[in-house]
Amino acid sequence: MEHTAVADLDVDALRAGFPALASGIAHFDGPGGTQTPAVVGEAIARTLTGPLSNRGRSAVSERNADDAVAAFRSAFVDFLGADPRGIVYGRSATQLTYDFSRALAKRWRPGDELVVTQLDHDANVRPWIQAADRVGMAVRWLRLDPATAQLRLDELDRVVTDRTRLVAVTGASNLLGSKPDVARIAERAHAVGALVHVDAVHLAAHDAIDLGTLGADLLVCSPYKFFGPHCAVLAASPELLETIRPDKLLPSTDAVPERFELGTLPYELMAGATAAVDVIAGLGGERGDRRARIVAANARIEQHELRLRERIEAHLRSLEPRLTLHSVAAERTSTLFVTFAGHDPFAVSAALAERGVLAPAGTFYAHEPFRALGVGASAGLRVGLAPYSSDDDVDRLLEGLSAALA
Repeated sequence: MEHTAVADLDVDALRAGFPALASGIAHFDGPGGTQTPAVVGEAIARTLTGPLSNRGRSAVSERNADDAVAAFRSAFVDFLGADPRGIVYGRSATQLTYDFSRALAKRWRPGDELVVTQLDHDANVRPWIQAADRVGMAVRWLRLDPATAQLRLDELDRVVTDRTRLVAVTGASNLLGSKPDVARIAERAHAVGALVHVDAVHLAAHDAIDLGTLGADLLVCSPYKFFGPHCAVLAASPELLETIRPDKLLPSTDAVPERFELGTLPYELMAGATAAVDVIAGLGGERGDRRARIVAANARIEQHELRLRERIEAHLRSLEPRLTLHSVAAERTSTLFVTFAGHDPFAVSAALAERGVLAPAGTFYAHEPFRALGVGASAGLRVGLAPYSSDDDVDRLLEGLSAALA
């Protein structure tokens, strides 16, 4: 098979755009939120200081607001392979999932079934379970296999039945990095008439996403995981959104997607999120439209992160049995989760922080996957790579880990 050469990511040039990196901290906390480029902050400030009014076309302040919304939708059409009428702004992925779980539950009935997984962040588990409980709906689970760090898809046909109304599944685990075969899960769900809701919060920071190829009916992501401000995006087909009736104020529009965006939108955060998408597109070179450049950028990012990940993994293996690496799935992002034998993960994290290396300890709201691992510990250490991670960052991490576990 012929492979297309991927140009190297210019990490030094990328890092120069992030004022926060001048702090000297080696950031391995990207899965919890990346650092922010100056151009994103400038876009927020420029929009907020206006002139800025409520949306309209009469005055420049109104047009600025209107244009910020249109640009936001256009950016995430390109980022997610979606439709502009299917892009919904939200405060967080958790908020959007709660909102849509409540709206969709209006048409669920006792005897219907919901499918959730043991690989997901709790934001893609608890909202659905709570909505299902309110209507007397059964909950079924796709289990995690700790040995492979992947879902037991051999059980898929048994778990997803003719009674299934929705399958909620992660695009990539924020704890383990594992990327399940979402397209296969979606094919089974659609065969029985069920919807598929994909939590792509972690995936979107590492892969180019195409809503149709993935098979997602509903998908959420969070720009602050990929250089943007703290907000979230839901993507779906406009046709599906037309069938969903959220609670809303009587005078507010019933048009899609605005019917789901409650209250006045934060135009400045939308502008910041748009700028973050443009930063990523800028990493893909100058050829093609923005979508093509986003795809090219993600290929470069993946190649860069994979090289650094392999360096870290080799070192972690050399420290066994003092630690156990749980991120072992064949398909995964460059996020690594380890637990320790005889060392407190919070103490290891603190020791790294003293060296200017930020790798947090905890379970990171991944309640079900952590329980399913059965590690007999209360927490672990998560090491997450971002596009701006450097070889020097990795050197300092590896030195710090060796010292902490000596």
